[in-house]
Amino acid sequence: MSFKALNLSDPVLRGVQAAGYTDPTPIQLRAIPAVLTGRDLIASAQTGTGKTAAFALPILTRLGAHGRARVLVLEPTRELAAQVETAFRDFARFTDLRTVAVFGGVGYGVQRTELRRGVDIIVATPGRLMDYIQDGSINLRDITILVLDEVDRMLDMGFLPVVKDIIGRCPRERQTLFFSATVPPEIAAVASFALRDPTRVEVGVSRSVTESVTHALYPVAHDQKFDLLLALLGKIDYDSVLVFSRTKHGADKIARRLKAANHSVAVLHANRSQNQRIEALAGFKSGKYEVMVATDIAARGIDVAGVSHVINYDVPEKPEDYVHRIGRTGRAQAVGDAYTLVTPENAGDIRDIQRFIGQKIPELRLEGFPYQPFVARPAQPAQQRGGGGQRPRQGQGGGWSRFGAGRGRR
Repeated sequence: MSFKALNLSDPVLRGVQAAGYTDPTPIQLRAIPAVLTGRDLIASAQTGTGKTAAFALPILTRLGAHGRARVLVLEPTRELAAQVETAFRDFARFTDLRTVAVFGGVGYGVQRTELRRGVDIIVATPGRLMDYIQDGSINLRDITILVLDEVDRMLDMGFLPVVKDIIGRCPRERQTLFFSATVPPEIAAVASFALRDPTRVEVGVSRSVTESVTHALYPVAHDQKFDLLLALLGKIDYDSVLVFSRTKHGADKIARRLKAANHSVAVLHANRSQNQRIEALAGFKSGKYEVMVATDIAARGIDVAGVSHVINYDVPEKPEDYVHRIGRTGRAQAVGDAYTLVTPENAGDIRDIQRFIGQKIPELRLEGFPYQPFVARPAQPAQQRGGGGQRPRQGQGGGWSRFGAGRGRR
């Protein structure tokens, strides 16, 4: 089915075409007709499947022409808010509809100017939105469509009280849309008072790894993690690499060591200023930086096309974060590789991940790397050693089976 068959308006269809979209994804095929009916909706799909267009396109069609602020989209992070605003602007380029993103980390001046000009769609993070509500710059009395995007992430970040406050300030007669990568039981607590008889749309298995991603474990002694990261980067054929650290301190340390090894590196975590974060993402997208080192702030919703490799320098704290991290590659049916550097103290975390995704993850060894024997160390949750990564075509199976994974050969 084409976008034209989904009953989108002509100006929106022109925007879709100009944005380079051709065929709808499964979540778009199922969600767009549901949103157009005006009914409440809970939609879940894996990352990289086009959830933003699944709500933006029918919303723009329903709005028609410029008027009052009728749409509120809540996002958990400023990066997501900026990204979703860009998507709305791109799709609405042949309409007179106006969108503004309001989020923290930057000054109020430009955002207030945009709000005074008049907007149809507000894309906001909860904290900055409440600032504007409390000083009278924004009121929600005309909101007819409320979107909570990445709901599971908002709950993880502790936004439930403020989100409930914001929902309570919106008109009771409205359409409410929940979009999320996963639908944990906690979402029911919000859905019970925010939605009325919602339609459910679920695409894919929320615990599964995208089929286009090849993923593997690389067991290594703790003191050799960074050396293995450098060796991987030297062996694999990559376009761009996203390296995940558990901590901000660890991300900075990994980046410094990669730069010292002559890699072009960007860093993304919560302690970076908004301008630094914007520059890092823009540079990574443009190819200025070949490697981005990030904490889990980048694991969801950051739409960077062409990430060929993800390397988990540190094993994620939650099993679901494994799925979200490696979902940064293999997007939109492209292929990608994801590698996780694991040490003996990670054994329990790896077993939890494998139970969560319902499969064993192959263990590989990098040919020619001078592996040292494993020496068990006490777990160090606060700080990890630095590292980096890329695509090893020459990894060899065998070695350790400490994590319950099958031995593989590439």
